[in-house]
Amino acid sequence: MANRIVLNPVSYHGSGAILEIAPELKAHGCKKALVCSGKHIIKSGEINKILDPLTEAGIEYALFNDIKPNPSIENVQAGVEAFKAAQADSIIAVGGGSIMDTAKAIGIIINNPEFADVRSLEGVAPTKKHAVFTIAVPTTAGTAAEVTINYVITDVERKRKFVCVDTNDIPEVAIVDPDMMNSMPVKLTAATGMDALTHAIEGLITKGAWEMTDMFHLEAIRLISRNLRDAVNNDPEGRKGMALGQYIAGMGFSNVGLGIVHSMAHGLSALYDTPHGVACAIILPTGLEYNAEYTGEKYKALAEAMGVEGVENMTQEEYRRAAIDAVKKLSADVGIPADLKGILKEEDVQFLSESAFADACCPGNPRDTSLEEIKALYRSLM
Repeated sequence: MANRIVLNPVSYHGSGAILEIAPELKAHGCKKALVCSGKHIIKSGEINKILDPLTEAGIEYALFNDIKPNPSIENVQAGVEAFKAAQADSIIAVGGGSIMDTAKAIGIIINNPEFADVRSLEGVAPTKKHAVFTIAVPTTAGTAAEVTINYVITDVERKRKFVCVDTNDIPEVAIVDPDMMNSMPVKLTAATGMDALTHAIEGLITKGAWEMTDMFHLEAIRLISRNLRDAVNNDPEGRKGMALGQYIAGMGFSNVGLGIVHSMAHGLSALYDTPHGVACAIILPTGLEYNAEYTGEKYKALAEAMGVEGVENMTQEEYRRAAIDAVKKLSADVGIPADLKGILKEEDVQFLSESAFADACCPGNPRDTSLEEIKALYRSLM
């Protein structure tokens, strides 16, 4: 079977990359953009770094900020109506994963109106047309939604998240400018950074992993493990390293999938509104322990990428333990809780386990799992 890689046609990286937005819109004949963003970015004035050059270039825009963390079906529907009302011809998504995921769904539905029922996009939807021309500008270093073919929407009514996988949703242009990430609070920097690490590690060990994606994931792990602590302290070089590391992780996992850590984390965010990166970080060491015997020598490469010394002289058991311990230490160093105490309730374990088992990420896990085993994993974290 052939391995497939889908990436942005164009991406810009580094300080000042946002100045490429207006030229890209003009080059594609776009005249009015729907700018999807969050209330914080607008209130802080950060959005003006993007809006002012648009005005100077004579490009019209309309703002849409009715987007919550863990975006809902209703957020997407409101965005579709906002796009139509503005008579826009393009989208600029400025924000974290929630903003970019919402923008992807809006762009898909506009060009594929037969999928107006947002739930119909779950899984691998057979859309026929690429989404509206979209430029994605991440303001967090974690989700890599700007380079992935996935997006996640919350079904509030059914208390679940669902994953949509569609090559037609990938933004045509990604703008990865670390200057747009400087205002991230400490907790958000830590959470999104650990989400990026989880992407890289699950992508490394997933069933679909192969040589090219291993290359992406191992480099992402190196960059994240070296830079996350500094980024949490708002060091410019740490921010720069995390911006690149999370993007490279997205280049990999978008094409080979994830595993049960993400499957289990999705339910926690949907039910308790737990920040996605926090949920991933708490579950990750347990997921690594659960999968260890099904990963060959991958944990040796993982330990080396995490900066563990003397790996070449370790036994398999030793380097697997060293890799897991290195992940735990990084998570603790950036202030992530070690377990789900105070978050997970016993009466929700059955529902959460059923949701995780049915999640689109679950089949990619290196170890085939079961409902009972997922229940046991949740309970081990209580």
